Amino acid sequence: MATEGADVRATGPAGETDNQDDTATADKVAAAVAAAEAARPANGETVRIDSWIWAVRLVKTRSMGATACRGGHVRVNGERVKPAYAVRVGDEVRLRQAGRERIVVVKRLIRKRVGAPVAVQCYIDNSPPPPPREAVAPAGIRDRGAGRPTKRDRRDLERLRGLGPGAPQDTPGRDRP
Repeated sequence: MATEGADVRATGPAGETDNQDDTATADKVAAAVAAAEAARPANGETVRIDSWIWAVRLVKTRSMGATACRGGHVRVNGERVKPAYAVRVGDEVRLRQAGRERIVVVKRLIRKRVGAPVAVQCYIDNSPPPPPREAVAPAGIRDRGAGRPTKRDRRDLERLRGLGPGAPQDTPGRDRP
């Protein structure tokens, strides 16, 4: 018979307890937070917006961040900004990218690029959810090696793609109205 109130711990396959797993996870989180603190600018220093959106992994490269700023795809507090704009804690950053708008609020300034779990702790994501992917198969894909499509196959493909017979067609070399 087991006594009530006894300390019963589940053990893993190697005899490890759940507490050891929790400790390992806590150590990883602590190391990640320490990395973010190390990437933080010194007091009085500022962080450029192109560098910050790269450091928190909103863009793949810093030059892509600078290009997005120059192209007017980055707004801070509703205003278009240049790549050298100094971002501050509490600023709302809007980034248009790949047909989607990311809206984030700056929670922590960092200068160096960090891992994704740490980067997420540096901002509050207020972005709308991404649109659902279409479950429709792409129209008009032919089997490899099937050869050149016949006229009938080509017309079927055009109909599937929405380029049906009523669509205007540009034929080079024709001068007829």
